[in-house]
Amino acid sequence: MDKLNTKYSNEQTLSAFIFEPKDLVPFATAWSWQRRWQKSLLKSTETAQAVWLLQHPYCYTLGRGASEEHLLFGSSNSSFESFRIDRGGEVTHHVPGQLVVYPVLDLRRYKTDLNWYLRQLEQVIIDVLRELGLPGKRLDGLTGVWLEGRKVGSIGVGCRRWVTQHGMALNIDCDLNGFNEIVPCGLKNHRVGRLVEWIPGLTVGEVQPLIKRRLINHFGLILVHK
Repeated sequence: MDKLNTKYSNEQTLSAFIFEPKDLVPFATAWSWQRRWQKSLLKSTETAQAVWLLQHPYCYTLGRGASEEHLLFGSSNSSFESFRIDRGGEVTHHVPGQLVVYPVLDLRRYKTDLNWYLRQLEQVIIDVLRELGLPGKRLDGLTGVWLEGRKVGSIGVGCRRWVTQHGMALNIDCDLNGFNEIVPCGLKNHRVGRLVEWIPGLTVGEVQPLIKRRLINHFGLILVHK
């Protein structure tokens, strides 16, 4: 990425480079990529947007105001790394088999409204679930997507001068045991689920193109593969 030209051609304001690493990406690495791209977007209106679709090794992340009381193991007593990061929301868990989507978008090219943006991300997941024959739902007053009472899609974003970071995570065929060591998203008595509970054998590789298609639909993205 050091030598990548981030400019787009023909003033296509909705152009976006898309990155789909095949290997697990450490959280700190992906976070660094996003911050660098956000900085480029803030610096120049000629910069294309970017989207990452990837998986992380086991880790926990906490939003800016997240309470460490939601780390049931204590902040220094886990085999997984924890990161305090610049997004909203409480603690969540990243794990292989969970598809993580990081859109670094300039909302000035869409609508300068974070509530609108969060609802769009939720709708991306809901539409993907519908395509799989699954009835994903929102819960009033909460952010994320639920399936028969279990939370399968988590959303947490950061935004600086209307340029976004972070994004959403969809549990597909991941190990859920790590969620037992936290209060996911700060929500007690809310169970976490994964899509293979409804569609045995489903893989990240099968869901990933569905996510891409819905991102294109909802944000009008012109994707440039890298």
